[in-house]
Amino acid sequence: MDFLKFLKFSMIFFIGCLAGMFFNLYVYSELENPILNKFGIGSLDNKTVPYDLLDENQIEIYSDRVIIRIENASIGRYAATGSMIPVLNEGSNGIRIVPKSENDIHVGQIITFEENNLLIVHRVIEKGIDDNGVYFITKGDNNDLDDGKVRFEDIKYITIGVIW
Repeated sequence: MDFLKFLKFSMIFFIGCLAGMFFNLYVYSELENPILNKFGIGSLDNKTVPYDLLDENQIEIYSDRVIIRIENASIGRYAATGSMIPVLNEGSNGIRIVPKSENDIHVGQIITFEENNLLIVHRVIEKGIDDNGVYFITKGDNNDLDDGKVRFEDIKYITIGVIW
C-alpha cells in the first residue's frame, strides 16, 4: 500500500515538473535562457551583473552591419594582464562612455580608473559613502583581492559593451 502511495506521489510530482518546464519554455521562448540556471546550477549567488545602460531601441541589426546608438562612446583596448579574464583581455574591443556623476556607476559595471598614472579596468563590487564621500570598491574578475576605495574623480570610463 505504501509503495502505491509513493508511486502516485512520484507520478504527480513528475507531471508537475514537466508542466512547469513546458510552461517556462512557452512563456520565455523569445529569451535566451541558459539551461544550467533552469536546474539551479551556475546561479548568480554572490555575483553581480552589469547595470543595463542600453535600451533595445538603441540597437539596429542589419544583414551587413550593427548600429548601436550611444552618445559620446569610444573604443577601449586592453592590456594582457589577465585580471579580467574571461570577460576582457588583449584583443577585446570595449565600448565605453565617460560617466557624468557617481549616479552613473553601479555595482556590477566594469570601469576604468587611474591609479599611479596607470589605467586599471576592473568591476565595481561595492558602492558606499564614507567621510570623504562616495567610493567604489573594484576587483578584477580573475583577482583574489580588491583594489580598495576608488573615488569618482579617478574614474575615466564605464565599459557598456564588449565585442570579441
